[in-house]
Amino acid sequence: METDLTVRPLALVTGASSGIGLELARELAERGFDLLVTAENPELTLAADGLAQIGTAVRAVQADLRTAEGVQTLLDEVTAVGRPLDVAALNAGRGDGGAFVEIPLEHDLATVQLNIVANLRLTKALLPAMVQRGAGRLLITSSVAGLMPGPGYATYAASKSFLTSFAEAIRHELKDTGVTVTALMPGPTDTDFFERADMVETVVGQGSKDDPADIARQGVEGLLDGKDKVEVHTVKARMQSAMAAVLPDAAKAKVHGAFTKPTGEKAERSELTD
Repeated sequence: METDLTVRPLALVTGASSGIGLELARELAERGFDLLVTAENPELTLAADGLAQIGTAVRAVQADLRTAEGVQTLLDEVTAVGRPLDVAALNAGRGDGGAFVEIPLEHDLATVQLNIVANLRLTKALLPAMVQRGAGRLLITSSVAGLMPGPGYATYAASKSFLTSFAEAIRHELKDTGVTVTALMPGPTDTDFFERADMVETVVGQGSKDDPADIARQGVEGLLDGKDKVEVHTVKARMQSAMAAVLPDAAKAKVHGAFTKPTGEKAERSELTD
């Protein structure tokens, strides 16, 4: 769906077809922002239709941000709108569960390309205009998973660690520019991540999860308040953050690995192949 973006402040949201990204877009729309939303899947059109019902102007861009071409497609749309971005919420991400030696290399590379490289490309392209204007807010969706080594989804957890460090570093560099950078750090959330990552049959996949709408509300509130990070205020997320603050790395990996350990039939299959 595409409508004219001419009235309200403008927000970009990546990974906006479902989950946290869709809820971030909805939260921003309800707070008075027009939207430029993107995702790689065709479900984006349906999501954009729903967002438009709020009364916001929406432009949807289907693009695969794992590729340089996909990122450029999105950036060309940002330029075509002809208006400055007031908010950029870089939320698109992916991951795969399982032992590192068993996950195909192309899957790990896809995680790095989307979670790290795409965010680098977009941040590098979007920040200069915000700095020149002396205004703008950037939200980067990381995860509490990045606070500890992540056996069972090693590349994913490492990519989230990168994003947290990256967000904090550029925030410091931009402290006198009028531009703020906020890291959103949710815990396990009720999205299709666990299904896509083949982690449904794990301890964390079977456990309680947070509502993505609550995650988005806290994230947008923190973003608009200019906070450096938003660690979602749930018992499980607070526990993971607390452990990450006090445990040595080896112990962190052991604790984190207990969360990503297979359960049920998946555990039985794993035992048979040991």
